[in-house]
Amino acid sequence: MSENEELRVTGRPGWIEWVVDHFPPGQFGRYLVVGVVNTVFGYGTYAGLTALFTPHIPFAYILASVISNLLAITFSFLNYKWFIFKTRGNYLREWLRCIVVYGGASLIGTALLAPTVFAVKHLTGEDRWAPYIAGALLTAITVVGSFAGHKSFSFAPTEGSMPRS
Repeated sequence: MSENEELRVTGRPGWIEWVVDHFPPGQFGRYLVVGVVNTVFGYGTYAGLTALFTPHIPFAYILASVISNLLAITFSFLNYKWFIFKTRGNYLREWLRCIVVYGGASLIGTALLAPTVFAVKHLTGEDRWAPYIAGALLTAITVVGSFAGHKSFSFAPTEGSMPRS
């Protein structure tokens, strides 16, 4: 079906249909609200651990990132399972899949953290606040990709499973 035929049938261009199919407004809206809570928890943990470790460990923000990511993944998993995707059972399977989705994002984010801290320092001249700014920037980048990963992988229905209502 061409773009014009699709527009006549649904009243919306095809790319909008694709977005609505993959990011249902109610579900994605709840994801964003719960995501704010998860982000505050995750970033707060990262910032707190960075502040705690910095006087004692060089490049403390890297260790803080690894520890806070594990805690934040578990916190987020429970919120997504109970409030967004509303699945039953499969706790271990879904948690492990969340680790895959978030773990991949965390590895990329951790790998990009040092160069982003350097870039922030270079662009702003802020040595002290650069790790915090870089952490916030990298957190923002993972939101949409993580939703897609959780919807299609972490909490994807399996044969015979039904989401709870």
